Amino acid sequence: MLLVIDVGNTNIVLGAMVAGEVVEQWRISTARRTTDEMGLVLLELLRLRGIATDRIQGVIISCVVPSLLFNLTKACRRYLDIEAMVVGSGVKTGMRVRTDNPREVGADRVVNAVAATERWGTPVVVVDFGTATTFDCVDRRGDYVGGAIAPGLAISAEALFQRTSKLPKVEVSRPRRAIGTNTIASMQSGLFHGYVGLVDHLAAVCKAELRGPGDDPVFCVATGGFSNLIGRACSEIDEVDDALTLRGLWQLWERNKA
Repeated sequence: MLLVIDVGNTNIVLGAMVAGEVVEQWRISTARRTTDEMGLVLLELLRLRGIATDRIQGVIISCVVPSLLFNLTKACRRYLDIEAMVVGSGVKTGMRVRTDNPREVGADRVVNAVAATERWGTPVVVVDFGTATTFDCVDRRGDYVGGAIAPGLAISAEALFQRTSKLPKVEVSRPRRAIGTNTIASMQSGLFHGYVGLVDHLAAVCKAELRGPGDDPVFCVATGGFSNLIGRACSEIDEVDDALTLRGLWQLWERNKA
């Protein structure tokens, strides 16, 4: 059994995987924790699902919060007796990163691109609804060529509350109608439908730039926290896979294990 861990700015998503399939999945907040606190979290999550620590044969981590990585890898070493593989320099991805500065590309974005390419081929676009919403593009040759970064839905909702004097903080949800009849319904409509429009437009222009003459339509997959809410309402998104990053980590483990 492989333990895969994706550390994002808002949440840490963990998965227990067997033969490439996610058998258990957890989501916890991205908070500063000591090595022992992180170790206890890992042990308790496994215990609650009846997974003995000796069943975990390896750990692979993708992390965009460098300050958390040391304690997390140390916790794996101390409490699971495993030296975690960390996605970064030296890890074989099987994918060329053809951007102006490949070192700027977050590990999670490459992991998503690897997973999408493995499952749907190329060219492909991945939309990841995280703290920021990222669009990752792989061309027909299988090269990661860049993408787009937009403010996340939660950030947009928080900014609307913080930067206006009379608008309340609202739950992000799908409204029954686009025309709101009160302030909260109007804000929810603007957030939801406005964000669907943003995603559809960016996905469409990314697809257009990737698609060559005579090519089949470019596949687009969504993942991340708001993928089920927003992704399923977008006409440009072909599939939602909220475990895509975990599947990508599995693929990288398979390509790099001794």
